[in-house]
Amino acid sequence: MTSAEPLSSGTGRRLPKRSLLVSIHDVSPRFEREVDLLAERLARHVGEAKFAMLVIPDHWRASPLAGNAAFGRRLRDWADQGIEMFLHGWSHKDETPATEGLAAIKGKHMTAGEGEFLNLPQAEALARMRDGRALVEDVIGRPVAGFIAPAWLYGEGAHAAMRELGFALAEDHMKVWRPASGEVLAKGPVITWASRSKARIASSLFAAALGRAALPFTRTIRVAVHPGDTTVPALLGSIDRTLARFVRTHTPSRYAALAGEAA
Repeated sequence: MTSAEPLSSGTGRRLPKRSLLVSIHDVSPRFEREVDLLAERLARHVGEAKFAMLVIPDHWRASPLAGNAAFGRRLRDWADQGIEMFLHGWSHKDETPATEGLAAIKGKHMTAGEGEFLNLPQAEALARMRDGRALVEDVIGRPVAGFIAPAWLYGEGAHAAMRELGFALAEDHMKVWRPASGEVLAKGPVITWASRSKARIASSLFAAALGRAALPFTRTIRVAVHPGDTTVPALLGSIDRTLARFVRTHTPSRYAALAGEAA
């Protein structure tokens, strides 16, 4: 049996297809070389068009997509190959950090000042999403697949703005859902890695190994990689082991197919 075939329950009943969703975060001109390396690596495991890219319109307001015709052509070529393109914030920088409460804890411990949409009021979140979507869609020549907030962190303003703008899909650490209705399309933790300190490298290596052992029977597996992963050989090795493990039991798929199955 190949990974593309539905699994059998042993009673002759066909079980739902198990899907593997893979994505490259922080796609921008700032990380063009790293994105190339990751795209080549992922393609060896899942195929050239069976992963998504999360595009930042202006990374930390220092690496704009607008006006960069060469990188824009790269994005359009990738989209033409079938790679799904998500809008990934506007700047990826938290310019409205919370100082108290749960939001402050999330902003401090779950990201290095990059929870851009965690505390934005609805009007500002709406403007950034609207302008970012228009820019990316103009570059790639087709609609974006959805919106995924930097660091997977959303505040109430972000949720309201996504609903108003009608994005087809969104995801956080634990699920994929339709913003308009709130319908959850997949549940389970995303497997990802962190490279900004030795402690985070070690913990993400442990978490990935745990995921390889604990998640094989999860219907939808999500794996996310970042440009910084390319700087740490141990992380690249863990990414290879994780993808090699799950392509044996899960079909590399598109996010759009997940939405179609639910419908």
